Amino acid sequence: MTTRPHLRDELDALGVRPGERATLVQLSTKFCAPCRATRTTLAGVAGLVPGVVHVEVDAEEHLALSRRLGLEVTPTTLVLDGSGVEVSRASGVPRREQVLRALSQIVDGEST
Repeated sequence: MTTRPHLRDELDALGVRPGERATLVQLSTKFCAPCRATRTTLAGVAGLVPGVVHVEVDAEEHLALSRRLGLEVTPTTLVLDGSGVEVSRASGVPRREQVLRALSQIVDGEST
């Protein structure tokens, strides 16, 4: 069984305040065209779902973090729950529905 990373300390080190319910962490690079589309999608979803924030991290500026996370391509999106635990991860440009589905795992789990 794989332990899911707890990234609360990494967010603190980046000066990022995590979302109350979830944080969408986007690992990008400056010249990545798909990263722009990902930014639009994630920011839109974060604006729709209360307690969710979108954070974009430059993978090249934070190379040690990128390596610790096993980053292979950009964009990569990490979905963290309210405590900073990675719930899911996706590479490439996610569709809005995919992000909402990943968030529903967290939100639905809150009500149980």
